[in-house]
Amino acid sequence: MARRRGWGGTPPDSDDEAARRIVAAAVELIGRTGREISIADVAESLGVIRQTVYRYFPSADALMRASAIAAVAGFLDRLAAQVSGMPDPVEAMTEAIVFTLAEVPRTPHLGIMLTPANSAADPDGITSEEAQAFGMTMIRRFDVDWESYGYDDDALRELVEYLLRIMQSFFVSPGHPPRTDEELRRYLRRWMGSAIMAQAAVTTRR
Repeated sequence: MARRRGWGGTPPDSDDEAARRIVAAAVELIGRTGREISIADVAESLGVIRQTVYRYFPSADALMRASAIAAVAGFLDRLAAQVSGMPDPVEAMTEAIVFTLAEVPRTPHLGIMLTPANSAADPDGITSEEAQAFGMTMIRRFDVDWESYGYDDDALRELVEYLLRIMQSFFVSPGHPPRTDEELRRYLRRWMGSAIMAQAAVTTRR
């Protein structure tokens, strides 16, 4: 059971509830400040000691990623609307990356998953279980018949990893000067498009 102290006078009834309340507090803080937050920040907002938060999240990085996942439901809805009616995987993936990169400054929680500082603290963060879950949720909302292009679950997970790595690279180094949206679309269609369609070519040859 969760330690019964602090929590605004209403302690959680279980460890699961405690974890949810910690994440909710982090989501609220990130949304209010627009920046990464610390374990101490979250503990103070809940009226508990830092060790209580560490019991559920071993690091600030783990808490940040969990908070980002919890907070991006609205972004996923907007992205689904943006790529709606795009059955072509290259067009859908291209538009998803362009849209996501544009949304990062307006969605602090989303930026946590791609921010250079977060990646430096945890180089594997972009391929973490939380980030992969986010990517799989995102890609499955496309109007793309992935199976018809030769993508089973394993191939989709690899595609998600590829998508996350591409988005991170553009977030870290957008270019000098940065490409316009249309220039970025052309670039992604040319180079990323061939990689996406390679799976369909392999399936066709079998």
